[in-house]
Amino acid sequence: MSEDRSPSVTLRQARDYQFEIAFAPDVAHVVSDEAPPLGTGLGPSPVQLLLAAVGSCMSSSLYFALTKFKNDPGGITTSVRGQVGRNEAGRLRVLHIDVEIRLGASARSLQHLDRILGQFEEFCTVGASVRAGVPTDVGVFDGLGEKLK
Repeated sequence: MSEDRSPSVTLRQARDYQFEIAFAPDVAHVVSDEAPPLGTGLGPSPVQLLLAAVGSCMSSSLYFALTKFKNDPGGITTSVRGQVGRNEAGRLRVLHIDVEIRLGASARSLQHLDRILGQFEEFCTVGASVRAGVPTDVGVFDGLGEKLK
């Protein structure tokens, strides 16, 4: 996994709540937008981008840990749900994140699974950082639907 210790993105306002997000010269730009009534919902909202970042990082960390032991996860599908509500000051905040990772392979075909499940989350830079401020639960299921974690 690559280590970019000083990542950056550039956001340019397209209009109102829409921002074009540039990640790097060779990477496609993304347009973010707030949902109505503030924005038009043209692109993912900041909350959706946060959830995508947590889910992508958790999935990548699990994939890395599985393939380190020469396991084939059989494809990974991750769903991330956020609970948005008001904090004590009445401000909207992400109050909780639920991550559900589903592997295509059955648990029986995977080696060192207990070790992998016990530590992969700690290698997820984004998930571990977000978890410091937002309670986050992660569940892992195999291709047969068995809950592994």
